[in-house]
Amino acid sequence: MDNTIEVEGLVRDFAGTRAVDEVSLQVPAGHVLGLLGPNGAGKTTTVRMLATLLSPTAGRARVGGLDVVDEAARVREIIGLTGQYASVDEKLTGRENLILIARLLGMKRAAARARADELLADFSLRDAGHRPVQTYSGGMRRRLDLAASLVGRPRILFLDEPSTGLDPRARRDLWARVRRLQDAGTTVLLTTQYLEEADALADSIVVLDQGRVIAEGTAAELKARVGTRTLFLRLARADQADAAARQVAALTGSDPHVEGETLSAPVAEASLLPAVLRELDATGIEVAELGLRSASLDDVFLTLTGQTGSTDAPADAAGDSGEDAA
Repeated sequence: MDNTIEVEGLVRDFAGTRAVDEVSLQVPAGHVLGLLGPNGAGKTTTVRMLATLLSPTAGRARVGGLDVVDEAARVREIIGLTGQYASVDEKLTGRENLILIARLLGMKRAAARARADELLADFSLRDAGHRPVQTYSGGMRRRLDLAASLVGRPRILFLDEPSTGLDPRARRDLWARVRRLQDAGTTVLLTTQYLEEADALADSIVVLDQGRVIAEGTAAELKARVGTRTLFLRLARADQADAAARQVAALTGSDPHVEGETLSAPVAEASLLPAVLRELDATGIEVAELGLRSASLDDVFLTLTGQTGSTDAPADAAGDSGEDAA
């Protein structure tokens, strides 16, 4: 299978700070690649270079067979980009925004209007198309932003934190639209901190941390790297978490991850569960919930980066200084 995106040794420096450090990756045609990493990992900077918004300090990248530096104008003709925040004009109506973008892409008036109406219908915005965007809900703005990135029918789509700020239902609607785009042959590079999103959409995943690729593979392959089981424990009282953590560490041989009244730790044997419960009960630590689960992408994220993945916090926006947002 041909690669639609090929990146080799990509580097980007900002005033002596290396935001992207020797990143290499490949994305086959019709593939969804999930780019994961904590804030400051280099995800957004990587996307901005691939979308020709930033020039690499070093390294090479080809998108659709075109060099992102030497053939930047041609790259922009075949890609779509949805950033972390809506890029449409709030004073214009949804339809006017789409027509404007179509005209900027060189479409004639009639074709621009037809394309705008088609996208409004496809993204369930037909009834709102005549209203100023400033009256839209967050989910509607996000749908319009994605529609705007598709005006030119791009073969390659960059989605940078596309579901930031969306409620669960709107997020799942977005996922369904991304799947339909992939079914139609679109290649997608998706950055996200929603690990459930990467698990649901990505054919393969690349994990970035401090500007470097630290892991890559399918979701199943990455989960296999951190073991098959994780002990999950929720206490009745958060003030007992430190004492519980010491006991869990002694029994499992691993320091548990603690967040408030919840603890989690990798375990080799399911038989440890009753032993943990007996030990905690014997010392007066009240357990509200105890169980085992298979490894998740959150476990992968924690193991590889030392941080948990985001479930509701959006990444910071890229500033005018060019510093990486994600």
